[in-house]
Amino acid sequence: MDTKLRNRLYDKSFYIVGLFATLFGLIVLLTLLIDITIDGFSRLGWQFLTSYPSRKPEAAGVLSAWVGTVWVAAMTVVVAFPLGVSAATYLEEYSKKNWLREFIEINISNLSAVPSIIYGLLGLQLFVRGLNMDRSVIAGAMTLAILVLPLIIISTREAIRAIPTTIREASYALGATKWQTIRNQILPAAMPTILTGTILAISRAIGEASPLITIGALTYVAFLPTSPISLEFPYISLKGLFDPFSVLPIQIFNWVSRPQKGFWIDAAAGIMVLLIIVFFMNGIATYLRYRYEKRMRW
Repeated sequence: MDTKLRNRLYDKSFYIVGLFATLFGLIVLLTLLIDITIDGFSRLGWQFLTSYPSRKPEAAGVLSAWVGTVWVAAMTVVVAFPLGVSAATYLEEYSKKNWLREFIEINISNLSAVPSIIYGLLGLQLFVRGLNMDRSVIAGAMTLAILVLPLIIISTREAIRAIPTTIREASYALGATKWQTIRNQILPAAMPTILTGTILAISRAIGEASPLITIGALTYVAFLPTSPISLEFPYISLKGLFDPFSVLPIQIFNWVSRPQKGFWIDAAAGIMVLLIIVFFMNGIATYLRYRYEKRMRW
């Protein structure tokens, strides 16, 4: 067989296999979404969103779970995003190519593939017991932050590498320092990709149950963390960071482990709420990405 014809046949075969794999994954995902929607849509409503968990499936809600998810996700972003971007910027722009840098890079790559339960054990020993944070929102957020930190570092480094060297050279030619070039040119240009990688990492984090179960997050919570807005000066309260909490993955796991069919319907509705939160976060990331891209075009 002619070499050119054989290469075309290989290309066509790879295209067909790739298309089939993509369609198969999409069909499975769509099937799961339809099944969850059919089961949980009847329970999804204002009463479900504003009620606490209950022993009766028809009266159970996810108020404490979705509020705890928002708390933990927000604090995870606050902790992981600046640390991840700073670490990636240092490794990519300032560190020298030597054995120490290679050692750090290898370990970051390895940490991104470590099972999440290991991070739960680390969070239990370091934050809950070592730093006496107890079973609090901040302990959960710190645990999830170290879980997603390698992912944010890797995505940020790839985003920085994708910036053309001509941008750096033009900035230096105009008399800018290295930090001014990084702050005003490199990071703004890389920010859309950085935000995409960060939101994907956070989306993974808020769907994790095993690390939070390991550190002792509660399965039944009939209260909310203290509001961050206070009526007294300085009008901002951090007390909620040290309150016990629950999150949607744990609440869903608790419901599906029960024998009553009503709780399975509640679990399906809880999955829909979790998906809505993830879609909302992705929408925010898309909007911010668009704003940064629009600013860079200007």
